[in-house]
Formats: sequence, C-alpha cells, structure tokens
Amino acid sequence: MTLRKGEKMTISIQEHMAIDVCPGPIKPIKQISDYFPRFPRGLPATVARSSTLRSAVSQSSVSPSDPTPREDDEDVDQLFGAYGTTPAEQQAKRQVEEELVDADGYESDDCTALGTLDFSLLYDQENNAIHCTINKAKGLKPMDHNGLSDPYVKLHLLPGASKANKLRTKTLRNTLNPTWNETLTYYGITDEDMIRKTLRISVCDEDKFRHNEFIGETRIPLKKLKPNQTKTFSICLEKQLPIDKTEDKSLEERGRILISLKYSSPKQGLLVGIVRCAHLAAMDANGYSDPYVKTYLKPDEDKKSKHKTAVKKKTLNPEFNEEFCYEIKHGDLTKKTLEVTVWDYDIGKSNDFIGGVVLGINAKGDRLKHWFDCLKNKDKKIERWHTLTNELPGAVLSD
Repeated sequence: MTLRKGEKMTISIQEHMAIDVCPGPIKPIKQISDYFPRFPRGLPATVARSSTLRSAVSQSSVSPSDPTPREDDEDVDQLFGAYGTTPAEQQAKRQVEEELVDADGYESDDCTALGTLDFSLLYDQENNAIHCTINKAKGLKPMDHNGLSDPYVKLHLLPGASKANKLRTKTLRNTLNPTWNETLTYYGITDEDMIRKTLRISVCDEDKFRHNEFIGETRIPLKKLKPNQTKTFSICLEKQLPIDKTEDKSLEERGRILISLKYSSPKQGLLVGIVRCAHLAAMDANGYSDPYVKTYLKPDEDKKSKHKTAVKKKTLNPEFNEEFCYEIKHGDLTKKTLEVTVWDYDIGKSNDFIGGVVLGINAKGDRLKHWFDCLKNKDKKIERWHTLTNELPGAVLSD
C-alpha cells in the first residue's frame, strides 16, 4: 500500500485489537471473535473497512479501492476466529459447537441453565410398586454464596401431592455435580394411578438456617411406563411449574392401605384382612405416626361391627397382617359398605384421623371393583391397594 507523504494510516479499534502491535508482520490473535457481538446478517461498516485495510496491508499488489467483496451472511467468526488456527483446530472447534446442541434442538446454554438429572423408573406390576433410581445431576445452578449447592431430590405423586407421598434422597454437600445412586420406592400403586398420576421429581438446595431453595424439576406421566421394564431418563431441569389449585382438597391423599377380602363359605362370613399401610401422613411432631386401623361393616344397627388392629409405634409404613370376620349371608353383602379408617394413637388426648377408604356397591373405581370381585369369587382371597383420603363421604369420624 502506498501512502502520501505526511499521511497517516488509520486503523479501527477492531483492527487494533486483532493484530500484534509489536514490530513485525501483522498477526491476528486467535478467536478474537469472542470479544465482538455476532452480526447475523452482513457486517457493520467498521468491520468492513478493517477487512479492506487488512487486505491492503497483507497484499500490496491489491489496490485499496478494489477490495474483495464478502458474502452478506458471512459470520464475524470467519473473519477473525479462523485466522491463526490450523484446519485441525477449526474442525475440533466445529465439533465442540455441534456437541453443545442436544437432540431436541435446544441450545446448551438454555437447556442446562438449571442443570440436568439422570434417573430411571421401573413399574413393578406384581408388587404394585414404582422404583425410582436417582443416579446423578450435572451442572446444577449454584444457590449458595460459595458458588455451590447442597442438593437433594424429592418425589411427589400428582395430583394429591402431600407430605404423605413425599420421598427424598440424602443431601450431598458443596457440589454442582452430585451422584446419589439412590432408589426410592412407592408402594401401593394401583392401575388407576398408572393412568392418571404424574411423578414430579424436584431438585432442591438444603439450607440450615432458612427455607430450602428450589433448583428445578421434571414431571413424568406414569402412563409412559411399561410394566416390568426399566426406563432411563436424562432430562434438563425446568423452572417450577404450577400445580392445579382446582383439585378437590377433600380428596387429599393421606397414604395407601393394602386390604384383602374373602367371602368364606365354611364360616358363612366376610374375612377382612388389614395387611399393611404405606406412606402414611405424619401426625406427630417427630415426623412419624403411631397408626392403627379400624373397620366397620355398615349399616350397623347393633354397633357391633367395629374391629381394631394393634398400634404400631413411630412408623409411616406399618405392617399389621390382621384378619377380622363378619358373619353375614353372601346375599346381604350387596346392601353393606365396608369402612376402613386409619388413626394416629395419642396418649392423653383424642386420636388423630389419618385417612380412610370405603368399599361397597356404591363405591367407584378400584374400590367398587375390589368389592365386586369379592362377591363374584367365593372362597378366594383378593388383595388390593387403596388410596386413603382425608374425608369419607357421609362418615362420622370419631374414635
């Protein structure tokens, strides 16, 4: 390039930052594009002028009045980032950029802002259980002043989320990439649950001196699971989603109960078995309950149908394995209703009602099906899990 006497070469700030200012040939700095905004369509005038100047300095045979035109869609990276890199480095850079985009087409920065969670689900149909194995999380959002978090995972079944059906992992301290490898199990999962329930998986940060903080969550409809097949997930956490407030609070879940029914022809009576309960609501300050179960066969004019199990101390998953017999003709069962209630035993004050379920010809869903199957199959024991709710239609809840 030829300059007139006394004329100074003007260099834009972009070009100044893109060269080695030491004496010698101009050497662009690698990946200088990191310092500039991206221009999706064309280049601004300052960059266009600097590219002309670079062309003039590097090739003295080319006239500055005849610059080489560039494509409008050319990215700034191609101007600055490509200089000073080898073809192998450029190829490696492109591969890294491709890996940052996930299979669903979301950019890595957006998708992993809260972190990702790896877990697996297994529906054990024979035992009416769902096993959720929480493996690990990666890139969690920092929640503490030290730039780390104290994460744990908790599970709820929706609708009907409550303390009764909450499960949680242990807390891992000072990490954004925790590995739990912990399996949490829900018992008493019915066919109806598999159709209408959703598993909510939340990752939270535990704080000792204030409320725990929410990091992110994901939700899996149980109908997506196939019986006895483990399904593995690696999912980006989402912001907290709203819970349906229109849900009937009178049907809040308070746990599950496993009941067996059998009409015994030799005994001419209905055998009611209280096998066990799972995920009962905690009624005591220690986070547990002292549960026992009562049964009534109504209508009960003589008030002699009450049966009661033993009290199980300090547990939310008691096993009773007790059976009661109601002497009644088989044909009269169509006029009867079986009321099963679970209570928390307290010393010196009235006992707390935990939840209950009603089986009979006027019941619905699994409760009706269980009663009907019992009437249909004499001398055959039929076990079913049922959901406990905090109110029973038409029941007088007093101990």
